[in-house]
Amino acid sequence: MSEERFGEFVLVRRHDYVAELVLDRPKAMNAVSTDMARSIAGACAALAADRDARVVVLTSSHERAFCVGADLKERNSFSDADLVRQRPVARAAYTGVLELPMPTIAAVHGFALGGGFELALSCDVIVADRTAVVGLPEVSVGVIPGGGGTQLLPRRVGAARAAELIFTARRLEAPEAAGLGLVDRLVGEGRDREEALELASRMAANSPVGLRAAKRALRLGHGLDLRAGLEVEDAAWRSVAFSADRAEGVAAFNEKRPPHWPGE
Repeated sequence: MSEERFGEFVLVRRHDYVAELVLDRPKAMNAVSTDMARSIAGACAALAADRDARVVVLTSSHERAFCVGADLKERNSFSDADLVRQRPVARAAYTGVLELPMPTIAAVHGFALGGGFELALSCDVIVADRTAVVGLPEVSVGVIPGGGGTQLLPRRVGAARAAELIFTARRLEAPEAAGLGLVDRLVGEGRDREEALELASRMAANSPVGLRAAKRALRLGHGLDLRAGLEVEDAAWRSVAFSADRAEGVAAFNEKRPPHWPGE
């Protein structure tokens, strides 16, 4: 396993073809400061360009929190001009995770609030342990979810339920969050990272070309009518149908052996 640090607060660990993106600001429960946001964006840019990274797992180094959201202590010192300048830096962190071209899994325990939950929502799958507490409480401090929450949450749970959760600013404990679909897999206490990495390894055994094309079709097709969505799917299929991975997959199946993916 190799490690690479991006700034002071973000670490990337390599587990073969799985990359673990670690939020590593434990003294602040991973509150996202300007520096940390910049580091998240930088790590995501590096991972997006890495053909050996087939799946990314987003984890936390803090025992009691995934991420508590924006660094409000830092924000309290900002002038209006400072806030304007910070906005694109903050957005780049959330869109960096959201736009990763490979499958992404969030491993959540403890508090995942505001921007912290938005980082998880930016992933394709959320694995949470029984200590998880999630929510988008931004209206309680005079703002709105600005890291994708107003768009990502309704895509998961529907417009009315998302409205209720955002307008009340309420926090949900893990069982209720799982029941409502805010998280996808509920696991035993302390097992979120282990289960997420295991799931990622199962995904990473598949064609990296296929994984990226399938994610592209899922993301681009969401919200389109069926006819338009099927055209998106067809374009994604054509992008892989003549690939070296497709040829290797068919050959490996017929020869009854594990595939050795060229990744192209």
